[in-house]
Amino acid sequence: MFRRSAVAALSGALALSALTVTAARADSGAGDTQVLLAVVNGGEPVVLGAMTKKTVTLSISASDDSGIKDAYGWLYHGSFDNPDGFAGPGSDTPLTCTPVAGSTTTSTCTASITIDPNAMLINANAGTWHIWTSVDANDFDYVDTENAGTFLMKRAAKLTVDASPEPVAAGATITVKGALTRADWGKGGTYSGYAGQSVKLQFRKAGTTTYTTVKTVTSGTGGALKTTATATADGYWRWSFAGTGTTGPAKASGDYVDVTTG
Repeated sequence: MFRRSAVAALSGALALSALTVTAARADSGAGDTQVLLAVVNGGEPVVLGAMTKKTVTLSISASDDSGIKDAYGWLYHGSFDNPDGFAGPGSDTPLTCTPVAGSTTTSTCTASITIDPNAMLINANAGTWHIWTSVDANDFDYVDTENAGTFLMKRAAKLTVDASPEPVAAGATITVKGALTRADWGKGGTYSGYAGQSVKLQFRKAGTTTYTTVKTVTSGTGGALKTTATATADGYWRWSFAGTGTTGPAKASGDYVDVTTG
């Protein structure tokens, strides 16, 4: 259809993440067709590493008094007229629409989208994305929504940890080092240091299951982490990062330190 020509030229690329939308604003349309809800990946953020592909589901719920004929979806980063990242299925491939049980007016329309961060994304694509939808009803009503909502696409993070010396006397000082890095999209599987971020040092006493935060430090050049702590009992030390709007959370595997008492 002509009204989809603005996105038809964008086919063949990629990107996406979690999103939940209610009461989407219609940019154009005719009749009473409405987009009720749009969700990607079940409403959870899509966090992508440097190389591993991930397949997520785009789901659009829409209604019309005559029922829904078909629906289309498109995800993009940047401005609608000049996006720097985008993902199908787009304006040429309809989603699969299934009427909601017991309803003659509402359908849920879905599509699977596979994202390859190495081939289809760059680091600048991390952050806020938008969703475009176009829905057709059986009575020829329709609705086009340029920005049905926003969502986040995040770069995966990693943490390393090394606590020393091992073993150590009770009450002595240990040094805990590590590094915070995050995926470099489109650069062949590399991870680069993430500086200036708050990272928690946590400890779990041997025989227990819960980590407790000991202190918070800021990652330095290259994402480097270093601090000291007092060893009081056998247990595991790790770094924990909560994530940001562009980067996912991460936890290091615990590094065990044996504490001697005599």
